Amino acid sequence: MPNKKKTKLTHSGLVVFLRELLLHPTAMGAACPSSNKLARSIAQHVPMPTDNAIVELGGGTGVITAGLLARGIAADKLAIIERSSALTHHLRKRFPDLNIINGDACQLSQLLNTESHSISAVVSSLPLRTLPRSTVRSIGKEIDRVLEQNGLFIQFTYSLFSSPLSPSTNLRRVHKQYVWWNLPPARVDVFKRHN
Repeated sequence: MPNKKKTKLTHSGLVVFLRELLLHPTAMGAACPSSNKLARSIAQHVPMPTDNAIVELGGGTGVITAGLLARGIAADKLAIIERSSALTHHLRKRFPDLNIINGDACQLSQLLNTESHSISAVVSSLPLRTLPRSTVRSIGKEIDRVLEQNGLFIQFTYSLFSSPLSPSTNLRRVHKQYVWWNLPPARVDVFKRHN
């Protein structure tokens, strides 16, 4: 029985993903949902154990979210920000115990109701390379407001050989990893916050 439920959720997530892709292609930033392999690769970089919260930007269909939970992050330590109302609704059905927030990463500190640097890591699935520079800068300022000193910003990109794109000058890349078993292949960039 659990397998049927899991299949149904995966099918449901794919339907929502494809509908959002047709309606808002630039906001989605990908033609296919992330793979479980990419989710595991991203999640392995999240520091454990953590006393502070972890934030995921762009929850999508929940593949990365599931990877973070499988990593061992407690539900009460994880907050998901998703701009699409349809994907937010899907995530809330799939993960009823999580804090799923419908909102824009440009208002991250307001959405989280914090500016106290209490976040250990921000995991991003946002298509930063396709967003306007002003939007990326706004997201970077919000990350600076919430991410603790030496906290991590983890971003993946499909631009495998391009220079890393950091939304803030306070973030420096400390690691990169290629995930070839994803469609398309991706690169995971890990940044650390320095002032």
